[in-house]
Amino acid sequence: MTAARTFLERGYAATSVNDIAAALGMTKAGLYHYIQSKDALFLDILNLGMDWLDEEVVAPTRPIADAEARLREILLRHARLTTGHEPWITLLLDEIHALPAPLRRRIERRKRAYVHYVRGTLDRLKRAGRLRDLDTTVAAYNVLAMIVWLPRWVRPGRRLSPDAIARETAAFALTALLRPRLRSR
Repeated sequence: MTAARTFLERGYAATSVNDIAAALGMTKAGLYHYIQSKDALFLDILNLGMDWLDEEVVAPTRPIADAEARLREILLRHARLTTGHEPWITLLLDEIHALPAPLRRRIERRKRAYVHYVRGTLDRLKRAGRLRDLDTTVAAYNVLAMIVWLPRWVRPGRRLSPDAIARETAAFALTALLRPRLRSR
């Protein structure tokens, strides 16, 4: 987490291995005992974040058969993850362009798989007539952009808790995406 915070504070390009070693209270040589390179360390950090997304969002929602319930849970869980105590991973994904292409593509593949998962859920809702007249790719990217923007403005200890913000974000997204249910008289 210390290395991730150092990258976040300084930016990937401006952070040296010396900076990370100093933040960890060790020497550069000592740090190289544990890491292969700055790029490899950064890739490991980004993969950790993607692992969290898989463990906290995808794995628990995949068994949910009802597409609307699944989408609600995806949005809520993802928003909770990004507003939680370690929202840095979302911000660090902005630095992915600094990685060499082969390493960058590994993370991009994982990101695309997640977008495909969300879009697939939206496709199911569209086939069921529950989705507003929206392109599911555009809708998926829009709701995910809304969620990944949360760490840029959410601050702990403010009027709303991270959980309340996650619930409001999910409710807002669902209202924007889903057709209102017709009420029977």
